[in-house]
Amino acid sequence: MALAGIGTELEGIHAVEAALTHRRVTALSVERRRMGKPDLTRIVRLARSQGVPVNVVEDVRTLATTGSPQGVFARARPVVPISLKDAIDLSENPALLVLDHVEDPRNIGAAARSAVAAGMTALVVPQRRSAPIGATAFKAAAGALEEMPLVVVSSVADALKRLDQMGVWRVGLDGSGDRSLLGLDLLGQAVAVCIGSEGEGLSKLVAERCDVLAYIPMVGGTESLNASVAAALASYEVARVRGWVS
Repeated sequence: MALAGIGTELEGIHAVEAALTHRRVTALSVERRRMGKPDLTRIVRLARSQGVPVNVVEDVRTLATTGSPQGVFARARPVVPISLKDAIDLSENPALLVLDHVEDPRNIGAAARSAVAAGMTALVVPQRRSAPIGATAFKAAAGALEEMPLVVVSSVADALKRLDQMGVWRVGLDGSGDRSLLGLDLLGQAVAVCIGSEGEGLSKLVAERCDVLAYIPMVGGTESLNASVAAALASYEVARVRGWVS
């Protein structure tokens, strides 16, 4: 299913407030019983200062997707993705996080949150066979999907081919890889780090189009890591290799 209307429905304090800060919200609904809480008071004040209609309702859960919308729901203009070339041009030394058919929207949101925190320069997702980037992903991202430039591609494998032509190294995370992710020198150069789906990992063609398949060393007996955890570790290893964190 294609990704359409990215970020047009939002819920949760952080997701809604971040969208308001970026002036995307077109309508806001808040629960009457929570109107006096400081977080919601701040959100309502911000919405009204922008001329956004505020609807006071008894229960926003009738509108929400997640089980805990925190008393607030918003409708918004969609986030507009950028092209792969524009993503590369954003930085002299780009660092892209590529999600290869990640199926859980919470993992997409959490990966985006880690990527922003670590300084990654763009997030790449496929148009089809991927979790929708909707309310659940935006809530998990806690505002990060407002900050992170987003690229939506028809094919991750084709995107990797184009990145090769643009001089970007492609590193795929794979438990059977022959090099450790830790200290991998390629992470200091223009790079795209690929994270596979929760069940299958990297698709065959994506793995074939990576310059390096790297593994995350593990001491315990766990067979693999959650996709969002792998994304977080990879993003921070990029930052560490580049000297952004220590």
